[in-house]
Amino acid sequence: MKNYSRRKFVETTVIGGVGAGIFPGLADSRKNISKICPEDVSDPAGLKVPEQTPGRVYEAGKDILPPRFDTMRPVRDKHSITVTVGQDCGEFRGNDDKILQAAVDYVAGLGGGTVCIMPGVYTMRNSLFPRSGITIRGSGETTILKKCASVSSKLIREADWYEYCVQVERPEGFTVGGGLALSRDDKDPREVRFFTITGISNNVLFLDKRTEHNYWMMESARASTRFSIIYGFNVDNVVISDLVLDGNRDENEHVDDNYASALFMQYCNRWNLKNVTARNYNSDGFSFQVCDDIHFEDCSAINNADLGYHPGSGSQRPVFIRCTARGNSQGFFWCWGVCDGIAEDCLAEGNARYGINFGHRDTDNIIRNCIVENNGETGIIFREEPNEYRTGDRNLIDGCIIRNNGNAGPGLGIDIQYKTSDITIHNCRFENRKGGLRHTGIRIGQDAERIKLESNTFSGIKVQVEDLRTRAKI
Repeated sequence: MKNYSRRKFVETTVIGGVGAGIFPGLADSRKNISKICPEDVSDPAGLKVPEQTPGRVYEAGKDILPPRFDTMRPVRDKHSITVTVGQDCGEFRGNDDKILQAAVDYVAGLGGGTVCIMPGVYTMRNSLFPRSGITIRGSGETTILKKCASVSSKLIREADWYEYCVQVERPEGFTVGGGLALSRDDKDPREVRFFTITGISNNVLFLDKRTEHNYWMMESARASTRFSIIYGFNVDNVVISDLVLDGNRDENEHVDDNYASALFMQYCNRWNLKNVTARNYNSDGFSFQVCDDIHFEDCSAINNADLGYHPGSGSQRPVFIRCTARGNSQGFFWCWGVCDGIAEDCLAEGNARYGINFGHRDTDNIIRNCIVENNGETGIIFREEPNEYRTGDRNLIDGCIIRNNGNAGPGLGIDIQYKTSDITIHNCRFENRKGGLRHTGIRIGQDAERIKLESNTFSGIKVQVEDLRTRAKI
């Protein structure tokens, strides 16, 4: 190599380029990378590179400075890894949760990246646990993560809160590496904690962590293989797309929706889900508790025993775009303290009770351009709470179609109960196409306050607005 002064070095690299200067071999390095990973490497020639004016201040996210392999400019952007999982091909090969988890953990160990799951039905004997900075991408409807059939057994030895095992009456069906739920009391199904079985000796199941609670025979404590198909706990920045989560509902016992769902998140932030279907789970489809900035796009919750979508427990800024909730107990259930959320261009159809449900401190949310139809009891409900400090206030229903709801119940399009206040219903169409049924477009409770109705239309509705504050029917 020639000896270059600093000035000569700069002149050579800037004017002549690296390919004509010091390292001509680097000129072709980008071509080699493109052959290996064509989806992830952008062509610098197709990007607009800002003029490099001396003294200019560049703002992150506003100026595109792609890698320049024709200069000696340092390349400081990390390229994340992508791996494939398949049943007959791929870098990771298998057909169950273990191989999926192995791929996720491998990518996470390299600082994050993408796990591509090829077509097939993957049997889930335990949850898939995403890691921060991971993208999990399937192949669409042909990538199915299906929960195995559940088994259950009562405990025959008491386990106190500091132990690492339980003893069951019937160990058949429990597997090493499989998911396990311990419940303390049959009378309270919410008392559930989740574990992974690390070993089995006769009828003793060893656990990955301490029990943390007392599981006593006198209280009918039991073990069962109940778990979420995907489970996130204190994990941020995750992308999941293009796959189906099948809960195998007919072969699984019910689990309380505050603890598990087809996809469950707790203490998680900034998850993006696109084209994900949660179906046939014996609880909720999607549930997230104490999670901020969870975004759903083109997702579906179909035929789940409880709620389709369950934003809950103080979750802030949830977003639902073009999402479907069909055949669940309820479609979209705003739970406790869920604020600044939006559902836009969504469909809540054919749910047994409510299409959309607001309540306990669920404030400042928007339902826009949605279709809410053929739900059993009520299209949209603002439910009664114990006092005025817990009502779901300052919510907007805008540009929606509210159609044929309440045929199995009171026949209500929108029901505003108790002391709910500051609700705006704007530019909505209320329709009843089935005829002859008792049907009310909007019912306003006698204690509700500051309810604004603007530019709404009604077709085939026997009672357009029932205002219990004045007992007048408009």
